[in-house]
Amino acid sequence: MEQKLKLYGFNNLTKALSFNIYDVCYAKTAREQHDYVTYINEQYNSERLTNILLNLTDMIGAKVLNISSQDYEPQGASVTLLLAEEHMIPVQGETTLAHLDKSHVTVHTYPEYHPETCLATFRVDIDVATCGEITPLSTLDYLIGSFDSDIITMDYRIRGFTRDLSGKKLFLDHKIKSIQDFIDEKTLAKYDAVDINVYDTNLFHTKMLIKEIDLQNYLFKSDVYELSPKTRLDITDSLRREMIEIFSGRNIF
Repeated sequence: MEQKLKLYGFNNLTKALSFNIYDVCYAKTAREQHDYVTYINEQYNSERLTNILLNLTDMIGAKVLNISSQDYEPQGASVTLLLAEEHMIPVQGETTLAHLDKSHVTVHTYPEYHPETCLATFRVDIDVATCGEITPLSTLDYLIGSFDSDIITMDYRIRGFTRDLSGKKLFLDHKIKSIQDFIDEKTLAKYDAVDINVYDTNLFHTKMLIKEIDLQNYLFKSDVYELSPKTRLDITDSLRREMIEIFSGRNIF
């Protein structure tokens, strides 16, 4: 741990991490598409998402004040956690509370399929907003490992300012050049990653695209060896095209 900065009063910096992942699957028949959505709803229901977020809050040392969760019909789930940076307990009988700054973590899922493309897409949006010393970047490896991620987009923004003991304004209280610096090298090796950062405004953006496609992992209740070589190539091409467009954020093909 680096030595903590000595600040005057509270640390009023707000740090927001937006983490979006996409999982693409090939589902040709109506039954496969239905089964895929059913699988996603079972695998990523509000109970499991809540457990993921609770582990995340433990990692950043926050206290959970409130949990709100909901599963939706016919598909999807949402979870919101309201957090405090430290336990809100008076110290040594004092009547004032050390930290009143609130934070939150939210997650939403969006399974969908498109009959014309035979592709199904599952999107997870996680937003972590914290105040003070908590830095949500330390949770990135855990979040990436908690989901099957073909495409990942991340935004990290620091707003506001605090002061050191001399009164000098601090608009950033930790070192950062790229979001990639907070992701394990073994994880990064699996992806092509691009940064778009605006350092003057403490805005950092990274997007990642999976390098290798193991076709069997993208077939839903089908065996890759039952398909002809041409069919395998066509499906792989469709998957790659879908991923590239999502990664690029525009229609290309």
